[in-house]
Amino acid sequence: MTKAPHLNDFAQRTTAASAIMQNNYLTRLESGEMSLAAFKISQEQFYHAVNFFPRPMAALVARIPSARARMDILHNLVEEHGEFNEQAFHCTTFKRFLASLEGSEDCQPTPLIEPAVHAFNNVLMGTCSLDELETAIACMGIIEFTFAQISARIAEAVVERGWVQADKLVHYKLHAKIDERHADDFFAVIEDSFCTERRLPIEQGIKLGLYIFHRLYDDLATMSQLSMAEEAPRSLSSRDCQTP
Repeated sequence: MTKAPHLNDFAQRTTAASAIMQNNYLTRLESGEMSLAAFKISQEQFYHAVNFFPRPMAALVARIPSARARMDILHNLVEEHGEFNEQAFHCTTFKRFLASLEGSEDCQPTPLIEPAVHAFNNVLMGTCSLDELETAIACMGIIEFTFAQISARIAEAVVERGWVQADKLVHYKLHAKIDERHADDFFAVIEDSFCTERRLPIEQGIKLGLYIFHRLYDDLATMSQLSMAEEAPRSLSSRDCQTP
């Protein structure tokens, strides 16, 4: 049972009208055009978005004046941190997903954050810290809302391609289930405002979240293709630091 029927309905209609579910990333992954190597490169970068996501959420929680309104989003923040269990941190479960792609027990993603992810993270932090409160809440809510659907499609694709066994799939299987609830928790905070003069900043937040998330996935698709084609250096080499 949703706590925010009007906003969930608007989110569903706006998401369907947008191009996010037809983005190049999902299209290439599901069609078989994206190789396992390219997928790994893109997911190593997505790790940095997963790792960063609790920080703008924490900034947003601090701005919500009502303790009751803060409660469910604060619980979401605790869930991001595995209910205080480090092995269940979402960044930790994502590392396990990356390791499962390698068929290993451990994975250390590249420390280099590419511009696509860097830009996404900074937009979220700026929005949650400085934008109108309703805009920030709506932006975070729609990202959770769409990630539930995207997670289900990625989970299905990697199992279908044989990259991960269904019984060993972590992270994406969880988010396909819980992120609809997380979205509802965000939307519930601003549901009453949606039918007032505060509707405009909420609509702006929904559209902003869809835009930056769509852009992130399209950019990850392009970045992984270029990385495979050019084998561009992913960190400074010793040559870069030599005296000319």
